[in-house]
Amino acid sequence: MEEKERKIAEEEAMNKLVKEILKNGDVKTVFDVESKLKQSFGKVIQSMLEEEMNEHLGHEKYEYSKENKTNYRNGTSTKKVKSNLGELEIKIPRDRNGEFEPIIVPKHSRDISNIEQQIINLYSMGTSTREISNYIEEMYGFSVSAEMVSNITDKIIPEMEEWKTRRLEEIYPFVYIDAIHFNVKENGVIGKKAAYVAMGISKEGIKEVLGIYIGENESSKFWMTIFNNLKNRGIKDILVISSDGLAGMREAIQVAFPKTEHQTCIVHLTRNTLKYVSHKDKYKFAQDLKAIYTASDEEIGKKLMYEVTEKWKEKYPTAMDRWEDNWGIISPFFKFSQKIRKMIYTTNSIESLNSSYRRLNKSRNVYPTKDSLMKVLYLSTKKVTKNWTSKVPEWGEVLRELEIIYNGRI
Repeated sequence: MEEKERKIAEEEAMNKLVKEILKNGDVKTVFDVESKLKQSFGKVIQSMLEEEMNEHLGHEKYEYSKENKTNYRNGTSTKKVKSNLGELEIKIPRDRNGEFEPIIVPKHSRDISNIEQQIINLYSMGTSTREISNYIEEMYGFSVSAEMVSNITDKIIPEMEEWKTRRLEEIYPFVYIDAIHFNVKENGVIGKKAAYVAMGISKEGIKEVLGIYIGENESSKFWMTIFNNLKNRGIKDILVISSDGLAGMREAIQVAFPKTEHQTCIVHLTRNTLKYVSHKDKYKFAQDLKAIYTASDEEIGKKLMYEVTEKWKEKYPTAMDRWEDNWGIISPFFKFSQKIRKMIYTTNSIESLNSSYRRLNKSRNVYPTKDSLMKVLYLSTKKVTKNWTSKVPEWGEVLRELEIIYNGRI
């Protein structure tokens, strides 16, 4: 019952805000809406200040306190402060003893964008607008509407668009592509959307998220759109692209980056092979597969693949089909040293990033729009990658090996 009452209260608060924005019929443009939101935000801040004064004095405005007879309200002082919604004029409550120290707008502070930053930080963790509203209410005693939260987080859109179109380096030795799935509401229907993340390692050995692309169906056309985006932003060459068996990617790579080698993720391939193997056989089968991808060269690896296929074909006749069918994107692996093999046999280099994205699914089951998902992914990426300043371990040796194997391309 409490949940139902809370939802009714939220809806009433939402309707109240909408009515306030539309009041007097003077809202005709987007700028008018922004102006009204700014006014509404100012009122929320004002209410928070009044609530802080109530707590400081121990009683509501116009009430008498037996405990505090010597201190009481003493008017207000007008103050202009900066917020991410623009400059606001607010009235700071004063007390007779001059002891009131507001938290939401600290003394001598002319910038209150911190509360907006709190909202953005919560949003970046996948917190829903309703939960953010509840958090602000618990902290300050007043809730902000879902629309206001959305508009505050929309302030990062220009920054996000600049990030999405920024210039990239001309060459990346390694690029990893992986997908995370989210529930997104579109046209009133909840469906799965895949967020494809492209992460590169630069010539300097620094990891970098090149782009995030939200799509539906994997196809050569879809991948061409992504690769053309990367090319238009400055990339001229990629030595190795590592990915799971994403449909249509191999064909798109051959057109967009004809010199690039496509390396399938060995870990994903192994998991897919063992998916239908009985528990009692999994360990032995996994050891046989390991012998293939740890072979000293391609010839021995291919020979072992046929031996493993023959060994298990009676119990699992189709288990090894993927290995033979995909040998062309497995074989590049064998020409590298163990250092580089560790870097490309799995998309684990991108896994730490993906784990932060998966936590978003735990925080929120459904995203209201594709744009809201993109905002959250960008903010999460920004948070994770801010410390990506160190080189990949032993990068000097890796680079020297690449210079020999790909003579003239680095």
